[in-house]
Amino acid sequence: MYSRPPLRLEIGCAFELNAPAPTSAVLQVAPHEDDRATLDAASWDTTAAHHQYIDRYGNRCERFALPPGPSRIEYRAQVSTVDEPDEVALAAPEITPAELPDQLLHWVMPSRFCQPDELGAPAWEIFGDISPGWTRVQAVCDWVHGHLEYVPGSSNPWTTAADAYRSQQGVCRDYAHLAITFCRALNIPARYVFGYLPDIGIPLADEVMDFAAWFEAYLGGRWYTFDARTNSPRVGRVVVGRGRDAVDVAMMTSFGSVELAGFRVQADPMG
Repeated sequence: MYSRPPLRLEIGCAFELNAPAPTSAVLQVAPHEDDRATLDAASWDTTAAHHQYIDRYGNRCERFALPPGPSRIEYRAQVSTVDEPDEVALAAPEITPAELPDQLLHWVMPSRFCQPDELGAPAWEIFGDISPGWTRVQAVCDWVHGHLEYVPGSSNPWTTAADAYRSQQGVCRDYAHLAITFCRALNIPARYVFGYLPDIGIPLADEVMDFAAWFEAYLGGRWYTFDARTNSPRVGRVVVGRGRDAVDVAMMTSFGSVELAGFRVQADPMG
């Protein structure tokens, strides 16, 4: 039970696109049907034809038919979410692989950007002697937070967790990918999360607001939020998508050449 009144947020984003020919595209920017957030109102502002579908992970996806030339797509929504920081459960235990439910084994396997098979040796060398459970996952976050330097533009859409591990720099998705990879190598189910993260309870950031990436680890029979980039509990997260890694929750996927000429993100408290 959450004791405080809901936190109401205004979220959204806008895209300025240019397609040389008619092109299909999928945007993932609408909130996931999450137990911490309720979608109160939402609208799309665009002349491009579009419709919604739900993918295999329960993510809301919007499929567009972009005409040739410039297009503008704007999404706006009002959301009620929990006005409390990410939960900390120091006693949450790990579940051994033998006891994991069948459907969770999927979340300890390698994926395109998260390679526990490649980074298994350093994962066990660094974290093998740490007490299993919350303490170990938090140790992973602490280590990744200290190992990587946040450098905008230092990675690209093809950068893997192993690439970030070697280069020692990246952006929020690289922090999430590397932490997920270490958790999976330690047989802890972990999944990638992408969404809106307002600047609540922290100094205002110097950089322009963007979408954020973090991850969830399965401990003690449920999923918990962790963030190796910020490495501290935050208020107001709004989940857009969950998946194996960034492939499953790409902000935009186009089936043809599309230029992103402009882009902005908003996530602000209302009232």
